[in-house]
Amino acid sequence: MKKKFNTTGSCNPAQHYMVDTSRKLAQIEEYIEEGSYFTINRARQFGKTTTMDLLFNRLSDRYLVVQISFEGAGEQYFRDEVTFCDRFKESIAKVLKYTSWQSERNLWISSVRTDSLDELSDSLTDFCMQIERPVLLMIDEVDKSSDNQLFLNFLGMLRNKYLERSRRGMDSTFHSVVLAGVYDVKNLKIKLRPDEDRKYNSPWNIAAKFNVDMTFHPDEIITMLNEYEADYQTGMDKAFIANEIYKYTSGYPYLVSCICSIIDKELEKDWSEKGIQDAIKILIKDRENTLLGDLTKNVETYPDFEKLMTDVLLHDKEIVYEPNVPAIDLALTFSAVKEDAHGHITVHNLVFEQKLYNYFVAKESLKGNSDFSGNRSIYVTNGRLNMPLVIARFQDLMRNERRRADDEFLERQGRLLFLCFLKPIINGTGFYYVEPETRNGGRMDLVVSFGGEEFVIELKIWRGEKYEVEGKVQLAEYLKTRNLNEGYLVTFSFLKNKTVQEEPEWVEHDGKRIYEAII
Repeated sequence: MKKKFNTTGSCNPAQHYMVDTSRKLAQIEEYIEEGSYFTINRARQFGKTTTMDLLFNRLSDRYLVVQISFEGAGEQYFRDEVTFCDRFKESIAKVLKYTSWQSERNLWISSVRTDSLDELSDSLTDFCMQIERPVLLMIDEVDKSSDNQLFLNFLGMLRNKYLERSRRGMDSTFHSVVLAGVYDVKNLKIKLRPDEDRKYNSPWNIAAKFNVDMTFHPDEIITMLNEYEADYQTGMDKAFIANEIYKYTSGYPYLVSCICSIIDKELEKDWSEKGIQDAIKILIKDRENTLLGDLTKNVETYPDFEKLMTDVLLHDKEIVYEPNVPAIDLALTFSAVKEDAHGHITVHNLVFEQKLYNYFVAKESLKGNSDFSGNRSIYVTNGRLNMPLVIARFQDLMRNERRRADDEFLERQGRLLFLCFLKPIINGTGFYYVEPETRNGGRMDLVVSFGGEEFVIELKIWRGEKYEVEGKVQLAEYLKTRNLNEGYLVTFSFLKNKTVQEEPEWVEHDGKRIYEAII
């Protein structure tokens, strides 16, 4: 049976095409060898469980590896101290049952007392000191039961045993503890009593800082494509495809696998730039995709998160990367943002950007402010998109909009309104994304693919004549990087004392033709 790209659950090297993560595993192994206690806290579908499974297989010849999960543990697991200790004992016994460590399992069952955390602690010391190899504890989905004082007491017990190692020796407790979950248990907000506000109160301050990059880089993605190509001989340019997938996903593990799976199953193995773009369109439209569904759900649920996303994507605000700001910390927890090269917040990847743009465009459309592109056919002739006509008609629209909306709103929302105008025209055939490297100084480059042609539209906020000239310089330079001879410059300006260019016009700059429109 041939392998497949897996997008559900943990990956298995025998069944699934997988990225070679041996370098990442080696880095994590260093933490374990040093005896560190730490948390792998990453967003949903970031490969945490797969990483834990691979660590289990990699380390079982040197450690007694106890791998359990709090997935589905439920409130009963944490009903009281005795119940928790007993369930914890059963969980470890079940793991040891299906391994070669039968004698260790028998010792565990016969020696561990579970009437209290204190008894459990003493029993753990006795057990670990009788085992010839170091004992490694790994708990997956640890934050599923984190809003619980008993869970904190359990972490406190592990911390105390960690601190006692200097007196009792390394073999007096777990050599290393690895927790995995979305939220960092060092920063849990726990309600200690029903009448109290939630407070930061986690005893996991002994944890080492986990600095391993869990994203997939092009040289890692290509290892998965090599394996696939050996089976199917599609003739794909593996280096190009790996870099393109990375460009759109920033290496988010689930998105990498999902794009590959769609190309393989739904697009007749079209391993090309167009195939990747078509896969992203399918992915973004999939109502059952939980990762992208959660992204927009979080926008609806957390007003500060929504404001951060709109400020970054639509209002061109340069927000300093500061993880201790609650809204930024929340966005980082969701892996929705990252730090750019200039020390500012940016959306984590182009797939997330596209989903959020579509979300904001749809919301704006529901307000009745954007159903103005009209008959799509007038913009497309013989399969070719007439971009100058699109921009000219948009300029006319905005002139009409000024009669019923204030200029400040139109300038602030201008780029969103342009996307609202453009999307119905290219929908189903075209593809667009915002080039993240050019979003600064009031500038946003929109790259549109349609019918085999590529269009670059620079959307700018008017900030004076000097910046207008710089806009042409920047656009011309960007066109060179994409081997294009023509580009489009749309500037939003509603200054009362400025004479606005009446009609869009073609201008020459540094050997490039630029279609310029001032709104």
